[in-house]
Amino acid sequence: MSCTRCTRGRRRRLRFDGWIAGVGTSSGTRLVLGHWRQSPFGPFSDVMIERDDGERLLLAPSHRTADFVSGTYSFDTVRVVPVEVSVADGTWRVAAGPLELRFTVGRRRPLGVLLRAVPGVLAARPAWAALANGPAHLLPTHVRTRGRTGARRREWYGVRDMRPVGVVSAVFEGLDLGVMAPVEPPVRFGFGSAPRKPTLTRVTTTVELGR
Repeated sequence: MSCTRCTRGRRRRLRFDGWIAGVGTSSGTRLVLGHWRQSPFGPFSDVMIERDDGERLLLAPSHRTADFVSGTYSFDTVRVVPVEVSVADGTWRVAAGPLELRFTVGRRRPLGVLLRAVPGVLAARPAWAALANGPAHLLPTHVRTRGRTGARRREWYGVRDMRPVGVVSAVFEGLDLGVMAPVEPPVRFGFGSAPRKPTLTRVTTTVELGR
């Protein structure tokens, strides 16, 4: 699916297609990786970090992406650093300035199998994200698929796949963050959090800009 820009009245919508990984560590630090294969800025990756003391940090690869992401979500600190992601044999490796992150991905569970069957065209529609956001659906606790963000923007997550994270290792500024743990307490970057259980999620995200 190609990245598109579309309009609704005077509001422009930007679309991002890729993966979001949310993991916790035994040190209390939680990390959310966005790996966007297609976006209005081209392919890029960014990492959101919430420390055990509550500090929220963004690592982004350019001033342009940093400005957009920090305008959409809330952070205490923003750093522009090279962010490189490689994937091989079910293992993801992330190098982002002071952060080195590695995690493995397990086999899909029934919910992941169900979501993977969602057609890409349907997942790209905000109406699908609104439907999935209802309390009767099966998405994990703390996950919200639509909401309002900074700069009077609205956002929809079209979830297309979910896979459990198996093993995590992370080092930040030379300090080992410990073993994998739940994403608890929930991260506070935007209107929702990553799933409590460390998860890799395929999404098509639509951001509607404020007027």
